[in-house]
Amino acid sequence: MRANIIMDPSFNFSLKILDLQKYLLKENEFVISKQLLRSATSIGANVHEASAASCKRDFTNKMAIASKEARESYYWCPYCYRKNNSKQHYSEEIKD
Repeated sequence: MRANIIMDPSFNFSLKILDLQKYLLKENEFVISKQLLRSATSIGANVHEASAASCKRDFTNKMAIASKEARESYYWCPYCYRKNNSKQHYSEEIKD
């Protein structure tokens, strides 16, 4: 089985967001961290679902949802950084 160029990075991104959320919870940031966690982990879930799509239309729909979730995650990241002065290395890791 060959590596999936989208599935692997989306999974790794979710793991980085999980680490960031742990930090944010320690800083008492509950609402935004939860929203970021939901949107970020949804990316990988929808990419995974797309890999088992029953037809091209289903695949396209799941990938479109993953794209929207990625844009939402991108939206929430600066809030987490600015609101809590999160450590710089978290924002740098997420960019990778």
